[in-house]
Amino acid sequence: MLFGREPGPFRPRTLIGMGESTGPAVMLGALPSLAAAGSLVWAVACRRTAVRQRLGRLALPAAVCAALSLITSFGLPRPAAGWKLAEAALLLVLVAAVTRWSRVSHLAWALPPAALAVTLWPLPLVTGESFLESIGIATSWLLPVAAAVAAGAYPRRQELRRRRAVAEARSAQRLQLSRDLHDFVAHDISGIVVQAQAARFVAATDPSHAVLALERIEKAGLNALASMDRTVRMLHGPETAAIEPLPDVSQLPLLIKDFTAAGATEAHLDLPGPVAERLSREAGSVAYRIVVEGLTNIRRHAPDAPRATVAFTPTATTVEIRITNDSGTDPAARPAARSSGRLAPARRASRGGLGLPALTEHAQALGGSLSAGPHGDGGWQLTAVLPAAPLMDGDPMTTEKTL
Repeated sequence: MLFGREPGPFRPRTLIGMGESTGPAVMLGALPSLAAAGSLVWAVACRRTAVRQRLGRLALPAAVCAALSLITSFGLPRPAAGWKLAEAALLLVLVAAVTRWSRVSHLAWALPPAALAVTLWPLPLVTGESFLESIGIATSWLLPVAAAVAAGAYPRRQELRRRRAVAEARSAQRLQLSRDLHDFVAHDISGIVVQAQAARFVAATDPSHAVLALERIEKAGLNALASMDRTVRMLHGPETAAIEPLPDVSQLPLLIKDFTAAGATEAHLDLPGPVAERLSREAGSVAYRIVVEGLTNIRRHAPDAPRATVAFTPTATTVEIRITNDSGTDPAARPAARSSGRLAPARRASRGGLGLPALTEHAQALGGSLSAGPHGDGGWQLTAVLPAAPLMDGDPMTTEKTL
């Protein structure tokens, strides 16, 4: 005995055909198939721009068609096998479409009834089966359901990954844009502000210094425009951005000269000869950015510092960059400095920028480090260590350029 059945002669299972259902039963049995086909036609029979939007709205029609399928499968006395088979095929198409296009929140109530309808539709049509055989029949129809879900889930996952990659690329581009604007444009703009303040202060007493300040403002403005043009070209694509390389350590002497001429701080550069050759192109660009950021911070937070030093110290496998500045001048000496036009009036304190954290990420990405903190008696020091090509035997480590 198996599940209450007495052993007896073999009774073949029969599948009830379409011909055994007539009249209203056939019409009701065809209703789920017609509803599913109508839903699919409604979704695609429109303008191309609206197809995707309609496909995303198939969750509710799929759930309704699944409910009609269950009702006709177990509510009608003899459902038509042909209509039920067509109905299962259409429901599988709806399952794939819903999985692909519908919202995630809609999948929880749209997919289970559709999967249940496809899984159970053969059971009312088969006679003479045992309980285990019924489970086997239902389980076998889970495979098409799983295939339909996979057919919709795979392109959905691929599109999600593509959107995520596009979002990450845009975020990286915005971050790079903000870094370029901060590292280069902000340096020139801060110089313009300092010179404009100095020119306004000395214009009435010493017009010649005001004219010099205006010339420096013009030069800094042109540099800022060049930096912005380079940044805009970078947004147009990598081919356009590669036309003009980013600044590197070879342009530091001119940067130090301009910085000294624009304010009250006298800057000095120690740049040993092998440094430029040992730094890679990316490391050289980062080193230039670090110096620009250090000098910009000196101009912002210690505009009356008498001296600043930029020193490159090569080691066996790295290059150390130290940017230091002394404490500000004595308050009693500030009026004389302002009257000479080399010290701008005091500025309101501004909140810190994103330069140091971004440069720290740059240095760490190259395998280096960056730190900043107080130095000496009221001064400040920015220290960075960048990887460099190994020092070859016989390479000089003496200072080649000192400004």
